[in-house]
Amino acid sequence: MTTTEELADFVDDVAYDEFSDDVREELKKRVLDSVGIAVGALGADATESVRETVEETAGGDAARLWGTDGRASPTGAATYNTSLTRYLDFMDSFLAPGETPHPSDNIGSLIACGEHADASGTQLIEAVGTSYEIQGELAWNAPVRDRGYDHVTHTVISAAAGTGKILGLDHEQLRNAVGIAGTAHNALRVTRTGGINEWKGIASANAARNAVYSALLARNGMEGPVNLFEGQKGWKQIISGEFEVDLDSSCERVFDTMTKRYVAETYAQSAVEGVIELAEEADIDPEQVNSIHLDTFHGAKLIIGGGEGSRYEVETKAQADHSLPYMLAAALIDREMTNDAYDEERIQQDDVQELLRTVEVEEDEELTERFENGEMPAVIDIALADDSTRHIEKDAFNGHPTNPMTWEQVEEKFVTMTEERYDEDHRREIIDTVENLEEHDVADLTELLD
Repeated sequence: MTTTEELADFVDDVAYDEFSDDVREELKKRVLDSVGIAVGALGADATESVRETVEETAGGDAARLWGTDGRASPTGAATYNTSLTRYLDFMDSFLAPGETPHPSDNIGSLIACGEHADASGTQLIEAVGTSYEIQGELAWNAPVRDRGYDHVTHTVISAAAGTGKILGLDHEQLRNAVGIAGTAHNALRVTRTGGINEWKGIASANAARNAVYSALLARNGMEGPVNLFEGQKGWKQIISGEFEVDLDSSCERVFDTMTKRYVAETYAQSAVEGVIELAEEADIDPEQVNSIHLDTFHGAKLIIGGGEGSRYEVETKAQADHSLPYMLAAALIDREMTNDAYDEERIQQDDVQELLRTVEVEEDEELTERFENGEMPAVIDIALADDSTRHIEKDAFNGHPTNPMTWEQVEEKFVTMTEERYDEDHRREIIDTVENLEEHDVADLTELLD
């Protein structure tokens, strides 16, 4: 039976010394990837709205607001910094058959609370491993998407547990923190259905704030419903249905996490990579394209292919990065998929608006079965004006758990995201600090994120 007691026992058991070298490296990759993505999101309208709200409402100087000279309370910093790591839709994803959450949504809150608590880099690694393991187990065993709840419903629990770890909560405080977080902060799936808006990219920041607040309440003596999962009208009965988790203090669920190669929704990665490869190899002229046909798996069709609302009416970034028709059209024309693809001016241009309407997305049961067995398949056919067809099939993409990015590739991605803000020496200092977190305090990292 999954209980708050079981989660607290797990959090107590997690120890850096029990992590393998590979787990430690993967967790550090997630930190570096998240920090780089966050820097790339500085100045976006939605994240600026969060920053202004935090500065207006969340007093204190416990933790840095990344990319600024400002500081805020742990809850305020968790909110803003998480909005940065999530907003671009360039973050990592955990690939489970019925749910695809983003475990990097935990990192902003863990760093904020680590700075507040004067935690070491080793303690940060422990907290990140804690959150990734819990989020992965919930995604795999307790998917909530089809029951009408958003995946950040998992995040508030995993982030509360990871926050409790880095703040040093005792066993009963951990149970209370998880109980408060899981009872009071369950998000609806409407965030990602129908007409998509900016809240899609900010919902996890709200979950991070709620998780930190829950942990702080518990640390200050607030009791919570420790029968969260099994209690009458509890999480299992209302949110998830029956489930069991198998939490392992070695925290190897991080190996099931993918790193995005393209600025695109998780389920689009293989298809975008395939379209770009076809466009480059066949030197396809976009004006000669009659249609693009994608066979894909259930989740991709449901979320970004039209299963939860039209994905052909694309006017904003929030709509564009959740529209397979838009992403495939833009990828074919531009032969890349970067932040530039989501500039309002680019979205509105006739070439991509016309081409996206030729895209057909079809669900294939065999591909769904392959996805559920660990692949991310995509089958693409591009019909051209001369009656020829270009065809490609993908099993996965560079960054998928079956083909993970190396440290050097994550470092290259970090440089791409940060080179307009930081010079080479500053970038190198951030990279070296993350690579050698054991030799640093959390504050050594945040001091560099000005």
